[in-house]
Formats: sequence, C-alpha cells, structure tokens
Amino acid sequence: MNPDSEIAYEFPGVIRIYKSGRAVRLSEAILVSPGINTETGVTSKDVIINPSTGISARIYLPDVSCQDKKLPIIVYCHGGSFVLGSAFDSPDHAFMNRLASQANAIAVSVEYRLAPENPIPIQYDDTLEVLKWVTSHADCGPEAWLTNYGDFSSVFVMGFSSGGNVVHNVALRDVCFKGLVLIHPYFITSKKLPSEPTDLIRAKLEEIWLYICPGTSGLDDPRANPEAEGAPSLKELNCDRVMVCLAEDHLMLRGKVYYETLEANGWGENAELLESTGQGHGFFLEKPDSEAAHEMMGRLLAFINRG
Repeated sequence: MNPDSEIAYEFPGVIRIYKSGRAVRLSEAILVSPGINTETGVTSKDVIINPSTGISARIYLPDVSCQDKKLPIIVYCHGGSFVLGSAFDSPDHAFMNRLASQANAIAVSVEYRLAPENPIPIQYDDTLEVLKWVTSHADCGPEAWLTNYGDFSSVFVMGFSSGGNVVHNVALRDVCFKGLVLIHPYFITSKKLPSEPTDLIRAKLEEIWLYICPGTSGLDDPRANPEAEGAPSLKELNCDRVMVCLAEDHLMLRGKVYYETLEANGWGENAELLESTGQGHGFFLEKPDSEAAHEMMGRLLAFINRG
C-alpha cells in the first residue's frame, strides 16, 4: 500500500499523519491582521525575528499616550497540541488585546513552527529565540516599542495548553525572567492516577507525543512529564514566581501534580494555583465574557502587577 495514503495516526478534528510523514490538519486557524483594536485601544504589528527560519511574533502595545512608567512585558505561546494554532489566530489575538490593555503591558505572541514537520524541540528553540530577542532590547534593539516602553525587570512568559509545555521547558534553559504562567498545560505520564481520564481524547493526547517528538523515551520523557525520573527539578525554573491555571479537562490532574511539585520544591507563596471549576479546556478563549474568564483575567493581572 502507498505510505502516502496509509494513516499512521489521527486525532479527530485535529490532525491526520500518514506513514509517509505527510500531515493533514483537520482544523485551520482563523487568521486576522494586526492593527488598532478599537475596543481596547491596543495597537499590534507583526515582526520577523529570524528571516532564515521565518520565526515571527505579533507585538501588542497598549495606549501609551499618558504613560509615565515602563510597562511589563508578556511573552505568550498559543496552544494547539503542537500541531495547530497561530499567534495570528482570532481567539488568541483577541486574548492578547484584552491582556495587553488590562495588564497595561506589552505582549509578544510567538509564531513558533508547528510539528510534525518541525518536531520537538523546535517549538522550544523558537520560543527561546523570541524571548532572548525581547530581552536583548534591555540594552538596545531594533524594536522601538520594546526599547521605549518595556520594563525588562518585569518579563513574564505565558503559555496555553501545548504552549504551557513549551514555556515550562523554556524556563529550564539559560534565560531568566520574572514570572511563568501555565494555562491548562500539556503534561502526560505513563503512570496515571486512578482518577485520571482514560478515554479517546486522553489517549490521543498521549499518542501524539510519539509522532511530534522523534527519539522520545515515551510518555515519561522529562519534557512531557516534569515528574518523570531524571526530569530537572522544578527548583531549576529560571523565574521568580509561577502561576498554574487549570480547567476541568483531560490535563487537569497533571497540572495539579505540577503545582503540588512546585510546593514540594519550596516555591511557597511564589507558586499560585487557579482552578476554574466547571470550565473546559481553553474556556477563556471561547467565552471571554464569562464569569470564570473574568476571574482568570483578574488573577493574571494581580500576578503580573504584584511587583
């Protein structure tokens, strides 16, 4: 049989991967252009970070007409199981506009390359490159929004779903920043708790790792399971504080274990947990005006502006 027509893996509604390696995405991002958001007053633009690889980012600047101080900087990674999504996707773009406005912060949304064509750790490498590009502006740099308005002592790195996995792994590399935020983060394990789901979605979330991370040791690869044997200690996260946001989804219990491991590693009051009861994965993107989304935004603002 033709390997280009034999299916090796399919995650319904997400992606189909053939034995030849060809991938067909079953859901596409709704891409929107940057510009001025009339509801928030935030202005956005796209910037090429590395012309040779095509790595880029969308930068968001709140209204600075009356600013008398430098602004926090938030570097954000979208979700999509490592294979879908975009910094330019409509829900993420809207979230960045709201966050930049309400936090009174510069936001930088990373357009990292997608798997499986670009396997892990490329997503980590791309995000680290963007983060280092951002922080390089502390001395001098080409992006005036960062040099003129950014507070480089107040840099936060935030990721949703697979983006949460990305920023966790980036925080273990050679870079330091103020705060790390994991929103409904993607972590897996071969040693599930009795209360963890074992349905098709959870199975597909686990199986996809094997197709996007060639050479992986499996579900207990330290990059996928921060509690695995041989994984770096969470004491080694290169930030001052960590916030974990959870929903009632297939990843909730792994996220809770991550937070408990932070506590066990002495993070104390510098580790925060938000559990959004009764809310599904990514609810803050789908239902931005819900009470739960407002609560989450409030907690994010408090975490960022805590000083």
